[in-house]
Formats: sequence, structure tokens, C-alpha cells
Amino acid sequence: MATQAITREALARRGKRLEYFTIGWNMLEGLVAIASGVAAGSVSLVGFGIDSFIEVLSGATLLWRMSVDSDTESRGKNERRALRIVGVCFVALAIYVGYDALHDLITRDAARPSTPGILLALASLIAMPLLSRAKRKVGSGLESAAMHADARQTDFCAYLSFILIVGLMVNRMFGLWWADPLAGLVMVPIIAKEGYDGMRARACQSCQCGH
Repeated sequence: MATQAITREALARRGKRLEYFTIGWNMLEGLVAIASGVAAGSVSLVGFGIDSFIEVLSGATLLWRMSVDSDTESRGKNERRALRIVGVCFVALAIYVGYDALHDLITRDAARPSTPGILLALASLIAMPLLSRAKRKVGSGLESAAMHADARQTDFCAYLSFILIVGLMVNRMFGLWWADPLAGLVMVPIIAKEGYDGMRARACQSCQCGH
């Protein structure tokens, strides 16, 4: 029993370190993405930056959850609260990206090519799968539905990176003005589904933790 408690405590500490990294990475990523997106007039790049700040919110909530891991009552409540908060944020993001993308398609508002945006998305595409894998290991060890959900959000960040790269590179290489807003529209159903799951279905996964 004592060994199990020590192992769980070590896993919780590792989880906290992963969330500190998540917060730091996404703060930098969000600032660079939004600044580059505004400069280039890129809706998908700005949306990617806003997603990064949602990841910061998620990371901060999970950091809190790891800090009270020894309290089983608070553990379940914090997981459900985290999933609902992040779910609402993702729905808001889906509405924002969808509106701006449709606006740009209707008005033919073309985004300028963004080299910093492409490099940022490439870095995220490499780093996020590794971070997600580490979070899943901690989530499995702690039987934490919230940590698994946070890992899915990290995977989602990698998917957005890929979509973003395709949109920006097509725009840069071929000058197709509609590539960027189309990439933004592709993001919308993915973001909305994550938000819907977070607000509704994910709470049921807390049952895996005994609640």
C-alpha cells in the first residue's frame, strides 16, 4: 500500500511537470501564432493561437487537479469541472473560426503567406504527439479521465498543426487565396466535437476513477 502511494505520488509529480511544460509551450505558441496571424491576416493561424491559450487553461486546470490527487473527492470534481470549462471554450473557438473563415471566403479577404506560422506549426506537429504520449502514460497510471482528455486535446493541437501547415503552404506556394479560410473551416467540426464531448459525454468518463 505504501509503495502504491509513493508510485501514485511520483506519477502526480510527473503529471505536474508535463502540465508546466504544456502551459509554457502554449503561452509562447499562442503569442507567436496570434502575432503572425494578425500580421498575415490568417484566420486559421489566429485560431491556432487561440487554441493554444485554451490549452493553457486546460493545463492550469490539470495542474490543479494533480496538486489535489491525494484527495479522491476533489479528484473527481476537478476532472468534471476541467472537462466542462474546456468544452465551453472549444465551442466558442469553433464559432469564432467558423465565422471568420466564412467572412473571408465571402469577402475574398486573402491572407498573406506566413513563414513564422509554417515553422510554428511544424514545431508543434513534432512536439505535441510526444507530449500526448507522456500524458497518456500518467493518465493510465492514475486512472485519470481528465489527464486522458488533456492528452486528446494535445493530439487535437497536432491535428490543427497539420491542417494549418497545409493551408499556409498551399497559400505560399500557389497563391490560392481561399486555402487559408478553407483550412479554418476544416477545423470547425473537429473543434466543435471536442467541445461537445467535453461539455456532455466526457463527464461520464469520471466513472473510470470511481466517481
